[in-house]
Amino acid sequence: MSNEIITRENDRIKRFFGSLDRMLDKIESVLTGCKPTLNGERFLTDQEVSNRLKVSRRTLQDYRTTGKIPYIQLGGKVLYRESDIQKMLEENYREAFRQ
Repeated sequence: MSNEIITRENDRIKRFFGSLDRMLDKIESVLTGCKPTLNGERFLTDQEVSNRLKVSRRTLQDYRTTGKIPYIQLGGKVLYRESDIQKMLEENYREAFRQ
């Protein structure tokens, strides 16, 4: 049996703490992207929807005004059901023309 003293400078310890750092980074990224659900439904903010659709928040306002996009308004806060956004995208999908 070895009487080796293990310090922070030991290669095994360095690898171990490196693995822990990578694991913590992954956990943090998962938690950052995780949104709680309400009755199984996720809700998105104006900013999140505009980023996903690659449109301005002003364009989202136009979509709401013209009834193109469903939304929920609570006080001054506007929320969108993720499933409504997905459904809207699917309904507006157009196949490429075949030549």
